[in-house]
Amino acid sequence: MEFRCVHCGSEVKTLFVQYSPGNIRLMKCDNCKAVADEYIECEITIVLIDLILHKRKAYRHVLYNVLNRNTVDAEMMMEVLLGNFAFFGVLLLMKRLFMKSFSQVTSNKDIFLAILVSSYFKLFVMAMMVWEFPASVLFIIDIFVLSSNAMALTVLQQATMTGGIGMCLGAHAAKVVANHTLEFLLVRVL
Repeated sequence: MEFRCVHCGSEVKTLFVQYSPGNIRLMKCDNCKAVADEYIECEITIVLIDLILHKRKAYRHVLYNVLNRNTVDAEMMMEVLLGNFAFFGVLLLMKRLFMKSFSQVTSNKDIFLAILVSSYFKLFVMAMMVWEFPASVLFIIDIFVLSSNAMALTVLQQATMTGGIGMCLGAHAAKVVANHTLEFLLVRVL
């Protein structure tokens, strides 16, 4: 795997040498003579803050020195993309099928925007990087996101709450099925 210096972007052979568990020495870049990646010793929240501040060093750390583009992270990206594609695909299909019951025709762009805006509860997942929460919190956040999505669709389509909930549950079910299918296929391939 190719590592990069977070300061100058030059390739480095290794980022650190581990002498024993918890005892490492950070390596220096041959080009700029600075420590190649000091973020290795930082908490994830520091990296996240620097990403929010658009620090080039933080982006180099994440893109070159953290993400293994060949295995796990590529699978994660595929899962996210396939899941969201299934979610929006089914949502738009249901809009087309049940449009007769809606009093207003809404563009696909409006639906994408409504889902994006109403998914604000996903911001609470970022708090999980700072404080420890049980895994059940993810389920609760998912329920809040779905109910918020249903309300946004209900308002946008001037439909009943039942119609909005039905569309969101159907789209979410398609997303879950797509993600589980992808996981099953990847396990069989790997």
